[in-house]
Amino acid sequence: MVSTEPTYTIASLTPQTWPAFEALVQRHNGIFGGCWCTWFHDGHPNCEGRGETAEGNQAIKKRLVDDGVAHAALVMDGDEAVAWAEYGTPEELPTLHHGKQYHATKAADPDYRITCVFVDKRHRRRGVTELAISGALDLIAQAGGGRVESYPHDLTDQTKKMSSSFLYNGTRRLYERLGFDYDRPKGLKNCVMVKTVDPS
Repeated sequence: MVSTEPTYTIASLTPQTWPAFEALVQRHNGIFGGCWCTWFHDGHPNCEGRGETAEGNQAIKKRLVDDGVAHAALVMDGDEAVAWAEYGTPEELPTLHHGKQYHATKAADPDYRITCVFVDKRHRRRGVTELAISGALDLIAQAGGGRVESYPHDLTDQTKKMSSSFLYNGTRRLYERLGFDYDRPKGLKNCVMVKTVDPS
């Protein structure tokens, strides 16, 4: 019997892989109302006009990728991108939810942030979120490693299940499985998770 299960691989978001990323976003109507995964870039000098239109966000994201200041691990099923985990430096991703609380309680900036994870609706509940985050950590290791933060939902005290469409960056338990440590709360039901990644 021949297996029909996808064989996933990881690719870096670059001008060469942009068409696959673009197709994934277009299949999901621009992601979160046409964001094109630009929200966390807001405040970067190349983001003027962000949020005005979905088409404008698309053009901004393309420019950031072409300039080498937008990074993501793409999960590929053949030539098709089916997920991503966005990562970058605080300079590349300056905007965070609950930013005022975050900056008031931080000791120092991380070297990298993982800010957004998205999975194609056809590939959910297959461990792809974890694969995307692991891919981002591998790419960060290749870039020299360092202290990595992420900001998942903290559902440890919550009995009611949250829709996966709201889990834009995974959960605390997922990051704990990947070797992250809990650092502190951030806003309602969110937290800061940290991990030191050695260079590869």
